[in-house]
Amino acid sequence: MNKKLEGKVAIVSGSGRGIGREIALKLAADGAALVINDLDEKMAAGVVQEIVDAGGRATACCGDVTAPEFATRFIDTALDSFGRLDIIVNNAGYTWDNVIQKMTDEQWDAIMAVHVTAPFRILRAASEYFRRAAKEETAQGVEVFRKVVNISSVSGVMGNAGQANYSAAKSAINGLTKALAKEWGRYKVNVNSVAFGLIKTRLTEATAGDDATINISGNEIKVGVNQQLMQNLETLIPMGRAGTPAEAAGAVYLFCIPESNYISGQIVICGGGRP
Repeated sequence: MNKKLEGKVAIVSGSGRGIGREIALKLAADGAALVINDLDEKMAAGVVQEIVDAGGRATACCGDVTAPEFATRFIDTALDSFGRLDIIVNNAGYTWDNVIQKMTDEQWDAIMAVHVTAPFRILRAASEYFRRAAKEETAQGVEVFRKVVNISSVSGVMGNAGQANYSAAKSAINGLTKALAKEWGRYKVNVNSVAFGLIKTRLTEATAGDDATINISGNEIKVGVNQQLMQNLETLIPMGRAGTPAEAAGAVYLFCIPESNYISGQIVICGGGRP
């Protein structure tokens, strides 16, 4: 059976672990070559090796997606390594929560940078290649669809207490999605968002204590959800449980395959039935 993404090249930010890793592995399993990104070079290298060991093609582009020079390097890695670019998944991100009266400018700016500015820069850096490739393909009478999947959240659709920064950022990425769907339709680029609900990752996994953190740019940021709170949240989900990273990746995959070639500018919630 032919693989649906055979010959395609995808870049996935934040793909060294968690949902991003699952997205990368799923796209690779269906034939795409991958550019893996993570802050941790070891984690990125591990995913690259997984893909290569399974018979696929992959390389790494490590670094902070919020760095001003990163976007161009990310795009160039795909073009230099594989000669083309077909799929962009803007996945990298984290949360840094607080109620608004206690939220600092640093918290606000950091979350906006990773969830809005970084995807914007990556897509801007890809725009010239998309425009040029579309023009060449039209001249040749060839129709090629390319895909952008921006990762959003139900917090960006419905809002969430304690997440003014994250909710605003994820709402903004939905706006960017809709704008680019209109700008890039002429280039046959489908631009969509997947808004995740409660997905079990290292950022949401229930913890017994309050000391679990991740280090982002020198800041120790608390992660994890209290066990009782996690159980309470799951009772609100019609399917009765949180989603898995593999299930989250499946929602992204739907927007990467040819069956979605006439779908653009949409926001799909992957939340087990919870709006």
